[in-house]
Amino acid sequence: MSSSPVRTSVENGVATIEMNRPERRNALSPELDAALRDAFATTTHRDDVRAIVLQAAGSTFCAGADLQFLRPTPDPEGIQRHVLDRYAPLVRQIVDARVPVVAALNGSTAGAGLALALACDLRIMADDGVLVAGFSSIGFVPDSGVAYFLVRQLGYARAFEMLALSEPVPAKQCAAWGLVNRVVDAETLHNTAHALATRLAARPTKALGWTKTCLRRAQTDTLEATIEHEALYQSLAVQTNDHAEGVQAFIEKRDASFSGT
Repeated sequence: MSSSPVRTSVENGVATIEMNRPERRNALSPELDAALRDAFATTTHRDDVRAIVLQAAGSTFCAGADLQFLRPTPDPEGIQRHVLDRYAPLVRQIVDARVPVVAALNGSTAGAGLALALACDLRIMADDGVLVAGFSSIGFVPDSGVAYFLVRQLGYARAFEMLALSEPVPAKQCAAWGLVNRVVDAETLHNTAHALATRLAARPTKALGWTKTCLRRAQTDTLEATIEHEALYQSLAVQTNDHAEGVQAFIEKRDASFSGT
């Protein structure tokens, strides 16, 4: 097994970014999160990448921050810099990726690992997996955007309950709450995530990227502003080869063959 903290590969338009610290339950270390930032920076700019799967080696997706790197407890400014310099850029890279990002969640997903999962566009979860905030259990508050994502997906009451009690939320409950898109048998998790990513990679890539942007902005924009942004990106989409192919395929009553251009 490779000793690299992150393993990457590209096949059929799908990039796989795999966290590879199974002996530490893929807890985020300086080396791991730096390697993740590098991996996203590289893959999202490759023309042959049209979807990304974020997954993890071993039995756990991500246990959050590796607390051995927070001992002794850093000073207040140090902990701010820890979040702002290391985790925030990574979360932004996932959110701003020009292609869909699918998270394959196995085992436990906790703390800053939960932020990474929630930043992805789609989440596929193993049936024996759990999501757990974890922050309050060590006297911390949510960071890395967890509060942002949870309150929008769950509403205030459920988000507060999940953060305050820090109880593991099992896969079935995650699906019922809309925190994950699908729950699958643990043995088929990675295959299912890759199959979904392959389907996304065959879609009109630029249009999907702009769709992501519209949805993200619509979470805070007014209706009027949302309509204006949709019109702007529609003016860009109409110039793509995929739009022309989609219309022609519709006229000819056949399946479209999108090139991502």
